[in-house]
Amino acid sequence: MKATCFDGEKIKYDENYPDPKPGESLVRVSLAGICGTDLEILDGYMAYNGVLGHEFVGVVEKSENSKLVGKRVVGEINAGCNNCDSCKKGLQRHCPNRTVLGILKRDGAFAEFLSLPKQNLHVIPDSISDEQAVFVEPLAAAFEIKEQVSLNPDWKVAVVGDGRLAQMICQVLKLSCPDVTCFGRHQHKLALLEKFEIPTRIGIESADQQSYDLVVEATGSNSGFSDTMKLVKPRGTVVLKSTIASRENLDLTPTVVNEITLIGSRCGLFKPAIDALASGIVSVDSMIDSIFPLEQFSQAIEHAKKPETLKVFLKP
Repeated sequence: MKATCFDGEKIKYDENYPDPKPGESLVRVSLAGICGTDLEILDGYMAYNGVLGHEFVGVVEKSENSKLVGKRVVGEINAGCNNCDSCKKGLQRHCPNRTVLGILKRDGAFAEFLSLPKQNLHVIPDSISDEQAVFVEPLAAAFEIKEQVSLNPDWKVAVVGDGRLAQMICQVLKLSCPDVTCFGRHQHKLALLEKFEIPTRIGIESADQQSYDLVVEATGSNSGFSDTMKLVKPRGTVVLKSTIASRENLDLTPTVVNEITLIGSRCGLFKPAIDALASGIVSVDSMIDSIFPLEQFSQAIEHAKKPETLKVFLKP
């Protein structure tokens, strides 16, 4: 099959990459999205080798579940062992033996085909386009915050970051907390939030400091944690969404002094995300940027790295 393969140092296009191993549902990839995590992996995060890509939509060609064959699907990216305590609790994302699509010991979506366990796949209704469907995985990560934090509608909420995930988080949190402000660095990205009546800021002013009950860090940059800690109230809550935040030596003294609750947040349930897109209560259309054929992966990745770029897709 056609695929792009990363060897730990460079990524290349291969027209004769091995097909996915049998034993799982086989999905022909229709469209895949380039995510910030993919770009981090290219810089050495996770020490991964293989086919990148974990945001996708495709059509099932083979499956033990015959009802899935021919259906358009998206897929949860964590595949657990189904035997450990985490898996028995439905938390495959925390299985110590898990594989993760395009991230950990499992080839991903920048290819003609991928495979996943049948229970990982979710059928997409016709009302959701392929481009919108690719956003289900990161949108599920945004909804995970609502699973982890009991949101108070009276809270002042800040989201630090103006990228794709940050913008979805803003929309999701506004469903429960009307007072949501987004802090970013790119005016053209922040402008996309105007139609959702979400106030935006470039830079943190003195009046903003220690004034937010809940702050979500979703910058994908080393400076995000510092900005987040400036905004949160004493005894407030901080949700960390950026994996890159853990790379820096962080001064946690303010966390102790101000008794801040820190919550790590990763993957989420797909159903709320699918329902939100189908009903229109969350919109991702303004974040659709461009589509590149798989053969032009190099140009697509370079475009995705630009600060002003939103969602870039690869089409096998």
